[in-house]
Amino acid sequence: MKRTYLALTGLALACTALTASLPPGSTPLAHAEGLFDGRPVDAANFAILARPVGRDDWNLLVLEQLRRRPTCWQQRPDGLIDPSLNRFDFTGVCSRYLDSNGYSLRINRDDLAGSWRLRLVQRGPTLYLQASSVASPTELVVGRAEVGRRDRDAFVALQLDPGWELQRRSFGNQALSHIYFANASNLSQLIALASGPMLQPPPTPLEAALSPLPARRSVRSRNWRQAGSALGGGGELTPLAPEPGRTIALQVIPFKE
Repeated sequence: MKRTYLALTGLALACTALTASLPPGSTPLAHAEGLFDGRPVDAANFAILARPVGRDDWNLLVLEQLRRRPTCWQQRPDGLIDPSLNRFDFTGVCSRYLDSNGYSLRINRDDLAGSWRLRLVQRGPTLYLQASSVASPTELVVGRAEVGRRDRDAFVALQLDPGWELQRRSFGNQALSHIYFANASNLSQLIALASGPMLQPPPTPLEAALSPLPARRSVRSRNWRQAGSALGGGGELTPLAPEPGRTIALQVIPFKE
């Protein structure tokens, strides 16, 4: 506790000194982002979970296993996660990161805690972990999970998308109790990829059967033309060259002796 107190005191003094040295018109948050660094973590010690709230909402939380026993979470036979830390005193055994005070977004070494937020959105059976900002209309997909069933006493485990990983925020040599959802790519690249055209899934057999058939053009209109100009307005129908592989109707002229 004493070391943590001293580290936080040093951080507060550093932020105060930084704010005093900012040029006029600068925002402290933009400069404070450069104070923190990100350290890699052992992903096996973490669980990224979605907790059901109400009828259709979800809350994001991250659990960390500090000691091997007892386990902070367990996977049930149905694939959902049992938060077993609720059944014992998990002090010194488990850590919980419950909201934006405990986790945030870090992209290309930039701490975006002040401008981007994380939230869970369910579309059909898929639950998405998304990052959004008022400064961008594009949302970034950070992770996802398939929701087989909803149980108020169990959590859904989320998997990070390729390129994303968990990191720990640090200040100098001091590791802090804050987790990053980090990506090494540039923010502009991630936004461009996320806002690109999305591939549409193929239609189901039912959708294909119910879709309207394309309008059929008349064989007469395609393969015959009216020779009105050559015959003074009345005209006969003169066949055009038939399309390859298509059978056309021929005009029958009665035989007279």
